[in-house]
Amino acid sequence: MKKISILITLFSLTLLILAGCSNDEYTIEFWTPLTGEDGAYMNQITEDYNETDPEFEVEHIVTSDMYTKMYTVMNSGSDIPDLAIIHADRIQSFAQQGLLEPMTGIIDAQPELKPENYLAEGWDAGIIDGTQYTIPLDIHGSAMYYNEDLLAKYGVEHFLDDDVVTFDEILSLEGQLEEGDYVVNDALISWVVLAQIQNLGGEIQDENGPAINTPEMKQAIETIKSIADTGLMTPYGEDGFLMFQSGNVLFSTDGTWSSTAHAQVENLNFGVTNTYAFESDTFHNRSSAHLFSMLENEERNDEKEEGIGEFLEYVRQNSIEWAEAGQNVASVDVIESPDYDNYMQSFFTSSEEQEDSLYIYTDLYYPYIQEALDEYLPEIIHGEMDLDQGLEAMQNFAEDRVVEGSLEIENIEIEDE
Repeated sequence: MKKISILITLFSLTLLILAGCSNDEYTIEFWTPLTGEDGAYMNQITEDYNETDPEFEVEHIVTSDMYTKMYTVMNSGSDIPDLAIIHADRIQSFAQQGLLEPMTGIIDAQPELKPENYLAEGWDAGIIDGTQYTIPLDIHGSAMYYNEDLLAKYGVEHFLDDDVVTFDEILSLEGQLEEGDYVVNDALISWVVLAQIQNLGGEIQDENGPAINTPEMKQAIETIKSIADTGLMTPYGEDGFLMFQSGNVLFSTDGTWSSTAHAQVENLNFGVTNTYAFESDTFHNRSSAHLFSMLENEERNDEKEEGIGEFLEYVRQNSIEWAEAGQNVASVDVIESPDYDNYMQSFFTSSEEQEDSLYIYTDLYYPYIQEALDEYLPEIIHGEMDLDQGLEAMQNFAEDRVVEGSLEIENIEIEDE
């Protein structure tokens, strides 16, 4: 009996190993960083596609540290995925390093994978020096949710008449709120700041590299800080996201995908609008995009690329499931369908003006700039760090990360040689 038990165990282990080695001739190995609920929605899309009995089935593999693993497999030259989703802010760097294969062949084989069938900001995010490296899945980013009951309680429903809440409107509530209530939280505060940079016509990168210590950045942070200084922003260290769900915050500046979490809160009557701005006629929502891409891989043959193209065309026509994850689907066919209006984030594609508000940062050094903002902004805005010192610290942080990143790339290239 012991021998039989051992054999069964070995057989089971063999099956598990074989199941984990499915990158075979007729399987498209598809990597994504979708570790949250969105991963389940992508699983459903791939399962639905596989039920159409394609020649090449798609295996969706969620990878928590995907970018690190990508560099590892590219360095080794083995186990490179056939298809991957990467964020828009990685395209410049990946393309410069020669890690991406253009989508030219796939676009030629699938004529409906073309610019007019996608949101322009999502499509253009994948163009580097005139070459299309990606096919967009979505545009996602900052949004601002409002508590309908609190707006009525304080008689400020008119703030939403033009779909843009201004700094002046927020600050007009100083001294008007009951204890424990706040006008706005500090959720995704770095994204709020980045939206203001666009509102002010500023940039975050120049010919010398990261550009954080700028007049526009100072004005943006200083104005947001005034909200905290007047006691209208949720306190430092408190979870402003949960405070909004508890009914104590008028406006929550979190992400488009958060609508699914807010909808699960009993008796939370909420809606969505744009990120607050200086003026109602100039507003932006800091955005990013999930983009389908192919890492350079000599072992990927033409037949498998055809299979990838067929999958991407299927997703273009059948990604309403992705709207369930709270994302702005990039496919025009999907967002123009009547069913899409049922999703709260359809607000951001409801007009040309709204689509134009979705600004994707594709600057080469954006990831380092984002790191710097996330590291220091909460302390600066809540008065734990001097503003000028904070601007200098963020600038230095980003510049140091550029140097570190360059050394990492050089090491990879040396090992490749």
